[in-house]
Amino acid sequence: MAHFNYFWGHGIMFSLFPIIFLFVFGYIVYTIIKNIQTNMHNNKQPIIPVEAKIISKRYDVTSRHRHRTDNMNMNLHTSRTLYYVTFELTNGERMEFQVPSGEFGMLAEGDVGTLNFQGTRFISFTR
Repeated sequence: MAHFNYFWGHGIMFSLFPIIFLFVFGYIVYTIIKNIQTNMHNNKQPIIPVEAKIISKRYDVTSRHRHRTDNMNMNLHTSRTLYYVTFELTNGERMEFQVPSGEFGMLAEGDVGTLNFQGTRFISFTR
């Protein structure tokens, strides 16, 4: 009877697949739990109104491009844009929040008004 080494033989994927699957699955579970904890923490915080000035705006575009080489030959392209605004409070402290796209377009650097936030969550900004 011949000895067959599954790790180095043709069965290497049978050895590595469970490890890779567990790593990816673990990362997904970790991310979900982290997001739930952040939302729970924010929900427990009071909504705080403070006077603030908008000092900068930025956006972050993430895109993916995939090409399928099967019989359909499809190019798939997706992108996601996240919008951020940095506020300076009257005490000099700076806070950056992710904001919805519609709100981002209505805000301008130099605007002064009332920032409402809850924990790390942006609620609103009114001039």
